Amino acid sequence: MAERVWFQRAGEEETFVTPWNTTAEIPLPERLIDQVIGQDRAVEIVRLAARQRRSVLLLGEPGTGKSMLGRAMTEWVSPLPPVDVLLFPGGQNRYTIPVRTVPAGEGSAAVRRAGKLGRQQRLARRLLLGLLMVAIFVVAGFTSWKEKEPLYLATGLSLALFLFWLGSRRDPLQTAAEPRLLIDRSKGEPVPFVDATGLHAGGLLGDVRHDPYQSGKWAASPQSLVEPGAIHLAHGGVLFIDELATLDQETQQRLLTAFQEKELTISGRQAGSSGSMVRTEPVPCDFVLVVAGNLPDLEKLHPALRSRIRGYGYEIVMADSMEDNPANREKLARFIAQEVEKDGRIPHFTREAAEMVVEHARGLAGKPHSLTTRFRELGGLVRAAGDVAAAEGEDLVLPVHVEKAMVMVWTVEEQLQTAKRTMRKAVGKE
Repeated sequence: MAERVWFQRAGEEETFVTPWNTTAEIPLPERLIDQVIGQDRAVEIVRLAARQRRSVLLLGEPGTGKSMLGRAMTEWVSPLPPVDVLLFPGGQNRYTIPVRTVPAGEGSAAVRRAGKLGRQQRLARRLLLGLLMVAIFVVAGFTSWKEKEPLYLATGLSLALFLFWLGSRRDPLQTAAEPRLLIDRSKGEPVPFVDATGLHAGGLLGDVRHDPYQSGKWAASPQSLVEPGAIHLAHGGVLFIDELATLDQETQQRLLTAFQEKELTISGRQAGSSGSMVRTEPVPCDFVLVVAGNLPDLEKLHPALRSRIRGYGYEIVMADSMEDNPANREKLARFIAQEVEKDGRIPHFTREAAEMVVEHARGLAGKPHSLTTRFRELGGLVRAAGDVAAAEGEDLVLPVHVEKAMVMVWTVEEQLQTAKRTMRKAVGKE
């Protein structure tokens, strides 16, 4: 692995031009999209795409802000009317589950009404059985007394106990007849953000649980086994998928179908599952798709899915560096302040310590007059320096802490190279 190249600025230009002593004095933007640094073109396109509910393909090196941009789209996406999704018992075919959508908040009310009606029916049934128990007990007691035969009383008591047990148990057929609230949007963000990174087909597209032993007691209703997918939970909002290379071609094809039709049925995804025969009516999934990955992953993206994104959205290549100028150096100082606030366990940086972090950003850029935008790696240095300062009981991160942290954040390859050089020097001295 090649060693990092450090580029120095000519002259005695100040690193920062605004007057501040520590990063605690730097004001932080409230909007998440304004916290993205060094991706001005990407931010502009993402704002435009979000307002028009267009999808986006983000390609670039790790740590350049792809996931932050995806999450920031929720601040600009035009919201759709939120709806609750209800599953109702099937008709003639109990394995085909009807789906109904109602305005957000009305789904739970519908379930409560159905539950109240069920409780009233059970109460009436128990009352009827109770009256029947009393009648049987009275008749059996009278017959036993008249005939001088205790067997009649024992038989009547056994029958009464059976009716009592029958009335106390919950009727599985009544439970199966009640609707189920699959997706509740009465609470939560008006524009949902769902991170589907790393999910399997069932988690992404929805699935029906495998229940061969009827763990739902007696007979679990088919609608009680249905689980929504990330695409359904993202209805009206943003569906973010990072590391697109982890999705197989079949899953991408089904994702494309949901993306085009804005609805997708939920069915059992495993052929050997007891839920493979259960199938719902189409469940709405109108979402803004944000797919992220590295440039080599582009070959693994389904051609039809990419064509759909290009036709109804934008492709963006993330910048891996930005110009080394006063404005961008101030943004780097703001980035340090953001990382300190996000971490919550490390102190703020002095001006001199922040200057050392900027100098490290020049080295990571690998080219003159540039600063890196791979902020995940740079954030590691910020947190390491903060950890050193916190361990020493300091209220602020000083340059000496940053200097120690620079050694601590060496990669494995850099550590091995240093060990080899040390060994060569030791052998040479011998």
